[in-house]
Amino acid sequence: MASEAERPVPLRLGSIAPNFKADTTKGPIDFHEFIGDNWVILFSHPEDYTPVCTTELGEMARLEPEFKKRGVKLIGLSANTLSSHEGWIKDINDVTGSLVEFPIIADKERKVAYLYDMIDYQDTTNVDEKGIAFTIRSVFIIDPKKTIRTILSYPASTGRNSAEILRVVDSLQTGDKHKVTTPINWVPGDDVIVHPSIKTEDAQKIFPNVRVVKPYLRFTSLPNSA
Repeated sequence: MASEAERPVPLRLGSIAPNFKADTTKGPIDFHEFIGDNWVILFSHPEDYTPVCTTELGEMARLEPEFKKRGVKLIGLSANTLSSHEGWIKDINDVTGSLVEFPIIADKERKVAYLYDMIDYQDTTNVDEKGIAFTIRSVFIIDPKKTIRTILSYPASTGRNSAEILRVVDSLQTGDKHKVTTPINWVPGDDVIVHPSIKTEDAQKIFPNVRVVKPYLRFTSLPNSA
């Protein structure tokens, strides 16, 4: 496990996603080339052939068509070898009934994991046979400009909520398109919030209706929203 001095500088929202080259189950990649003009979700799991990770990757594979509709590419990672990934994918498909088609990065040496600060510094049981820490369940949502827009981190013991990851993508893309923000528990079709930088009189010209709750809290529906 890395010492405090060896830890990478934490990535923040708005940081450019660090580039790297790596081997994956779909062949070698240059990460920035992989992103191209797409949104990307880079997500890590602690280890192959483990129960929680099996359920997670199966569900992400099931939802991949929904992500593709939104122009989002998926790419996984764990501190295991390509041969391990390839064998485990067969188990995931068998157990979950999904078909894992997105690439999974082989990061046995933790090079990408350290670059993205995915290493587990908390759970002393989340280690390999040499006692070296595995990764936590990190999620990075990266936009076409290669900017990190969302960072989510879960401990090894807690499976992620795939619907929430999809919801965050919807919120980010809706905000970018319409210059709005989204309230708590928002899902597509719900009212959104007019960005504070827009004056109410201007908002009334831009949006079909504006409901003023407080001068700083203005709701509106979006055109063609359900």
